[in-house]
Amino acid sequence: MAAAEVADTQLMLGVGLIEKDTNGEVLWVWCYPSTTATLRNLLLRKCCLTDENKLLHPFVFGQYRRTWFYITTIEVPDSSILKKVTHFSIVLTAKDFNPEKYAAFTRILCRMYLKHGSPVKMMESYIAVLTKGICQSEENGSFLSKDFDARKAYLAGSIKALMLKKRIVVYHPKIEAVQEFTRTLPALVWHRQDWTILHSYVHLNADELEALQMCTGYVAGFVDLEVSNRPDLYDVFVNLAESEITIAPLAKEAMAMGKLHKEMGQLIVQSAEDPEKSESHVIQDIALKTREIFTNLAPFSEVSADGEKRVLNLEALKQKRFPPATENFLYHLAAAEQMLKI
Repeated sequence: MAAAEVADTQLMLGVGLIEKDTNGEVLWVWCYPSTTATLRNLLLRKCCLTDENKLLHPFVFGQYRRTWFYITTIEVPDSSILKKVTHFSIVLTAKDFNPEKYAAFTRILCRMYLKHGSPVKMMESYIAVLTKGICQSEENGSFLSKDFDARKAYLAGSIKALMLKKRIVVYHPKIEAVQEFTRTLPALVWHRQDWTILHSYVHLNADELEALQMCTGYVAGFVDLEVSNRPDLYDVFVNLAESEITIAPLAKEAMAMGKLHKEMGQLIVQSAEDPEKSESHVIQDIALKTREIFTNLAPFSEVSADGEKRVLNLEALKQKRFPPATENFLYHLAAAEQMLKI
């Protein structure tokens, strides 16, 4: 097996099973190899089977303290051998962001559990993917880990907003809408290749919020409108349901629209609306514009005292006498790229 493929298969951390029985009880019934009580409680909370509104969410994903979780939930048909179970969820935890890959694998595991009614076959398939990168089953489908390029996962979804490392909170009552929108935002700072900023499914739970607030910048998705009353959690609040964007008072100066900022916004809109352009073309356009903005920073940067990186020369920037909003934007961009002198 190639080294890259070995590394890829070692990204998975564990698999679990949650069931809802005919009495309406939701139980964590099995996992491999093991999990912590904290993570188990979090996954039970994320799993839609514990929701009082009883809406079925076929697939959700998110991140908690650098562990990604992927949950596929299905209703058990009457023909199944699982006579005392009405619904179940398969949970996968992993080190990488790749919803398409893990949605495909959890669907196969769901079909196996429906047919056999035992976690044993699921564990065998999990171990096969972990050790070989592939599991095959004629009736349940086959899964090849290397078919799911992480870069494709980064490109999936539709494109709309983001550049400075700010705390962005996105709200919509439907988790599917939240996840589809939030996953696109890191693509707009493509040069960073950083999907650790994405927390696509967060509850207003003390432990989850503490983990979130340890991050300097993030994109966080919520389905509880109460988050709008928590300005301590965001610099920018996106209410997808109402198509409204609110900027927190403390972030308004950094977010003021200058010429460069407006040009970036116009490019995103024009590029995204062009029917001839694919998602990857839109990202390429934005990446080129981002590079162009960085060339604006270049004349005002110098090699740091330790010679390890380039840092912003604030005096040189001020001497250029840009409009205040443009100077402010370039300053905050330098801060986001860790180019300020300490």
